[in-house]
Amino acid sequence: MAITEHPLPNQASGPYSIVGGPDGALWFTEIHAGRIGRISVDGGVSSFPLPTPDAGPSIIVAGPDGALWFTENKANRIGRITTSGAVTEYALPTENAGPFGLTVGPDGALWFTEMTANQLGRITLDGTVTEFPLPSPDTFPSFITTGADGALWFTENKGNRIGRATTSGQVTGYALPTPGAGPVGITAGPDGALWFVEILVDRIGRVTTQGHVTEFPLPRPGARPHAIVTGPDGALWFTQWGSNHIGRMTTEGAVTEYEIPTDRAEPHGIASGPDGALWFAEEAGKIGRLAPR
Repeated sequence: MAITEHPLPNQASGPYSIVGGPDGALWFTEIHAGRIGRISVDGGVSSFPLPTPDAGPSIIVAGPDGALWFTENKANRIGRITTSGAVTEYALPTENAGPFGLTVGPDGALWFTEMTANQLGRITLDGTVTEFPLPSPDTFPSFITTGADGALWFTENKGNRIGRATTSGQVTGYALPTPGAGPVGITAGPDGALWFVEILVDRIGRVTTQGHVTEFPLPRPGARPHAIVTGPDGALWFTQWGSNHIGRMTTEGAVTEYEIPTDRAEPHGIASGPDGALWFAEEAGKIGRLAPR
């Protein structure tokens, strides 16, 4: 495997989340600069400012409408940007909700987490927002994804659970075996289960759609895994911002690690690119690419 890094014009912009776009490029949030960035597979970078200053754009996904959708954690909005750079923002009904995680739901709407409001949200393509309070207090819902069962699965960072919500808003939760695990990133795995990271105990977790949880310890203490995605090779790929590595885990739990050339790169978001490589956002001001030699 070989890692290539592409420095951004603004090294302090804080690239955070990244996703493959409908135009064959990678799109990413610049959480400190209040911008959305785009990088082509050959490394060409462009960037688009958001209308709301200091919006704190966090998680970005490719929408079902050919646009990119993202959460504005500080501005309390959900944003939408076309591939030509036109931005629309939608304010949330609950003040200071802390929108963060985002995914395309099985119903064609976008579903998101509201970390500080302890809610899930749903926004249609025309901007209509519905919110669903979680049954347990102060769970700090973080990342969210759609499972193979047609439900929404999300991490409860403070609740130490994995949550499941139907599209009608019915919520169940599954406690993690390890106390204080701090689950963050979650993704639909290649095996029909949900895979997630436990940032505070350096483990990767797996939960079946029936709620059975398995945990796999990482070989390196202080790894602090953050985001996770299913790769084109049928393995799980994740960022380790504590140890400055990109990790790969098979569905059997075998781990391989790849060191990032830039020291203290703080890798956060990771995505499978249209070129068969893994692309990741480094808060140190670079976009990384990991590909077979």
